[in-house]
Amino acid sequence: MSFTLKYLGKEETFEKKVRLLDLVSDNKEIICARVNNRVRELTYEVYYDAKVDFLTVKDQDAIKTYESSLRFVVAMAFKRVYPDVEIRFCYNVSRSIFVQILKGPKCDMTMVKNIDEEVKKIIKADYPLKRFVVSNEEAKDIYVKNGLLDKLDILQYRPEKTVHLYDCDGYLNYMFSHMVPSTGYLKDYVLRLYAPGMIIQYPRAEAKGKIPPFEDAPTFGKTLKESHEWGLITGADSVAGINKHISHDGIVDFIQLCEARHNRMLCELGEMIQKDISNIRLICIAGPSSSGKTTFANRLRIELLSRGIKPIRISIDDYYLPKSEVPLDEDGKPDLESIEALDIDLFNKNMLDLISGEKVQMPKFDFKAGKRVPGRVLQVAENEPIIIEGIHALNDRLTTLIPKHQKFKIFIAPQAQIGLDNHNPVSITDLRLLRRIVRDYKFRGTGAEDTIGMWPSVRRGEFTWIYDTQEGANYVYNSMLSYELCVMKKYAMPLLQEIDKESQYFPTAERLLRMLKYFVDLPDEWVPCNSLMREFIGGSCYADV
Repeated sequence: MSFTLKYLGKEETFEKKVRLLDLVSDNKEIICARVNNRVRELTYEVYYDAKVDFLTVKDQDAIKTYESSLRFVVAMAFKRVYPDVEIRFCYNVSRSIFVQILKGPKCDMTMVKNIDEEVKKIIKADYPLKRFVVSNEEAKDIYVKNGLLDKLDILQYRPEKTVHLYDCDGYLNYMFSHMVPSTGYLKDYVLRLYAPGMIIQYPRAEAKGKIPPFEDAPTFGKTLKESHEWGLITGADSVAGINKHISHDGIVDFIQLCEARHNRMLCELGEMIQKDISNIRLICIAGPSSSGKTTFANRLRIELLSRGIKPIRISIDDYYLPKSEVPLDEDGKPDLESIEALDIDLFNKNMLDLISGEKVQMPKFDFKAGKRVPGRVLQVAENEPIIIEGIHALNDRLTTLIPKHQKFKIFIAPQAQIGLDNHNPVSITDLRLLRRIVRDYKFRGTGAEDTIGMWPSVRRGEFTWIYDTQEGANYVYNSMLSYELCVMKKYAMPLLQEIDKESQYFPTAERLLRMLKYFVDLPDEWVPCNSLMREFIGGSCYADV
């Protein structure tokens, strides 16, 4: 039976199934494709009517394929050059992948040079990545034979009875992702020493398919390192380890273990602020979307009250300009992520007047009317620091009139260092997106499709306004709770499964579903009412605060 394909601006009828690869010949700029909005490898054979969109590294849906394939090749290079070395990949500074040496010699410039040379050889050879299917039992034997023992743990949580492995010139691995047809597609990457391991940089869709300039972020890097160390200590650095805690070691203990870490960080913060409270007048809290800023601000307020410090909370959102004055983004829509959407001069003046002990008529933004109206009248005492919370709270433009020594800056974000196995890290960004999908549906009646649709704009705002401010923070609060994806699963999966396969957002939903399926279910009845997790799933004791 004949079928019609729409691709590259044309429409063509075929009598027998055709590989996507054969439609684009040897164009190695194309990484994968969307077939009726479902991401497919270029080796996929189409046999039905379809619209085919070929994707490059400028497309977000293609980046995962490129990055996973690059990790495969780097792991292959290690196996060839340092066969006894064990490595672990995780996401790190400057939108890169960190290669950690788990077992073997110390990483130095010689190791980086040798791996780089081998990666280049593999790419130049243009070896095909051949996909084949085996049963789970066969996969176990292959993993043991090839020294991929870390993959055995997660295999028991795989709901399917088969595994898709890839063979590249005799090297076998599985990266939980679509792959490029051959190694010659991976022409753009940078390897650099980043003690105690190395960094892999690769093209990013948000950088229009280019590799962003390397920007070190020691504060962020330190937080990631601490997160990984905590995961190792508690056995929660992998999905299998988290599942084991829940299935065998006790739900309540694991939840309380994770919450205790948040309590300890709050205590550290309380001590730091208390020691310098004679100087600190402004406590600034910022972080990317779905970091848990609201719950954190409430919990920090309670921590400070327990120390005799009486903070006042002020919402930056009340300083939005009228809708008619808000700048537009690149899509011509009001850019509420921009700092220019705020009345910066009024905010500066109000903060300075409050710190000076004056009475201030505060604004209140009426979101229905789209403008500011008069709010409460405030006057703060010397022992009442002001807590401000929002995506721009650490931007000094917002508080130019306040001396630096009077500001205490806190950056908050979930800094996960969890892997499906040593070669497949869980995305920190996907974790936040899942939080937002669940929260938006629970509290705003917004479907997953709409939330995913807004996400690129949210991410643009984060790269423009938020991440650079992290390095100037006095404290970075890691809002990750290792058990949270086990709780989030039952809320997120039904919402993602509602997205139609014909939707342009289905590839993102499919990717998130593929990740969530490996986590065991965790009932949320034992999640404390003051947990940051409650901000997203409901039941927070701060809901009306």
